[in-house]
Amino acid sequence: MKHPVVRLAFGAHLRTLREARGWSQQELADRADISKPTVYRIETARFSATLDVLAALAQAMDIQLRDLVDFPSREVLLA
Repeated sequence: MKHPVVRLAFGAHLRTLREARGWSQQELADRADISKPTVYRIETARFSATLDVLAALAQAMDIQLRDLVDFPSREVLLA
């Protein structure tokens, strides 16, 4: 695992964005046309998302890709 802190931070960021919309993991998965286990694995830092998955997540949440990947990796260190 090359960057575990970054994967943890991104997972927390994705979860925050999803929960702010009141969506379940299944709803995000359905909207992004990916599997629920993929959402779970990203949020729990068990999986590094590909660019295709990142683009699908951003589109599903109606945000720019840069906003999806703009997150402080140190938030995990402070938690």
